[in-house]
Amino acid sequence: MIYYGYEEFEKDIKALAKEVRDEFNPDVILAIARGGLTLGHSLAVALNKRNLFTLNSIHYEDTKKLDTIEIFNIPDLSKFTKILLVDDIIDTGESIVEIKRQLLKIYPHIDIKIASVFYKTKALLLPDFKIKEAHEWVEFFWDVHI
Repeated sequence: MIYYGYEEFEKDIKALAKEVRDEFNPDVILAIARGGLTLGHSLAVALNKRNLFTLNSIHYEDTKKLDTIEIFNIPDLSKFTKILLVDDIIDTGESIVEIKRQLLKIYPHIDIKIASVFYKTKALLLPDFKIKEAHEWVEFFWDVHI
């Protein structure tokens, strides 16, 4: 297990925001709750975007992967075109594939790009914008056990 602290995140978010700004400049940042919330907020600030939405996806319970993917609280994206979907890590890619499929089914006109801090190369779908490859479990500073 590795620990991912705030100082490293602060440096990485600047690099990620620059890449997103230069290559995509989204209308909306859509953060996947809960893991993508800190990243979504930070990217919204860095990109000066007010359109920050969330949706919920449940595919893990703590460190245990569940057999199902539950997706709910999908926001109204009908007035937007360029959507940046963000999560803290793309592990198997199963959740992100299903979320993207459902979003495009509801809103076929949207262009979805994916951003994450960490990714695994074996994922079904790699993020368009990414920082680090994960080789082991990542403990994020925002997942502190209270």
